[in-house]
Amino acid sequence: MNPLASIGASALMLARTVRAGVRNGLSWRECLHQLHETGSRSMWLVMSGMAFFGAVLVTFADSQARKVTGNLPVVGPPYFELLVREFGPVVSALLAAARGGASHSAELSTMSVNEQVEALEMSAGDPYADLVAPRVVAGLVGVPLLCIVGTMAATLSAVATASWAFGVDGTAFMDARFVDGWDVLAGLTKGAGCGLYIPLAAAVAGLSARGGAEAVGEATTRGVVAACFGCLLIAFVVALGFQALGV
Repeated sequence: MNPLASIGASALMLARTVRAGVRNGLSWRECLHQLHETGSRSMWLVMSGMAFFGAVLVTFADSQARKVTGNLPVVGPPYFELLVREFGPVVSALLAAARGGASHSAELSTMSVNEQVEALEMSAGDPYADLVAPRVVAGLVGVPLLCIVGTMAATLSAVATASWAFGVDGTAFMDARFVDGWDVLAGLTKGAGCGLYIPLAAAVAGLSARGGAEAVGEATTRGVVAACFGCLLIAFVVALGFQALGV
């Protein structure tokens, strides 16, 4: 996979999708359906994955705290800030990309190899407005919500792990003294950026599939890899941008 080619193709896909959506309008019923596919069906994966992630982070924090301060609750406030600003949205988006990106890529590539996309065009439909745009809208809404839910799951898991496994005040890991509006905005910006990119990368891979069943598998793999790579790149760019602003 060429990262630059993937980003360029996704940008072109976005331009075509916006133009088609403005020209032909959106099917809000399809948007709600895709929101269910993107958000609801990824909810348990994100929640369970982030719960384990939060427990692992607290375990690692305990080992580091013993070396430096000897007091685990001291690292609670910076842990919570890091979770809200960085780890929560990024890891949640990666989990959503793994599940949602695979689903979008597989469905669109199947339609492509079965010539259903061509049939849609012959019926005066627009693949960008009918297939891609609802997925983009669902990603923009669903992935930030998944990031919020994932961050909450990791926080509660951290509280439980610190309290039950290490016998300390777990509520220290919900201490928001270091968290401000910029941290929340940074996290939501990363979630929205990933939510925009995941369906675009999946659509690029899915709609370009040609061949048979093997092409569907290859397109699904390309879509997931491109979506995950894009999420990491978006998180890095957003972090650099907020750092440049000094917030």
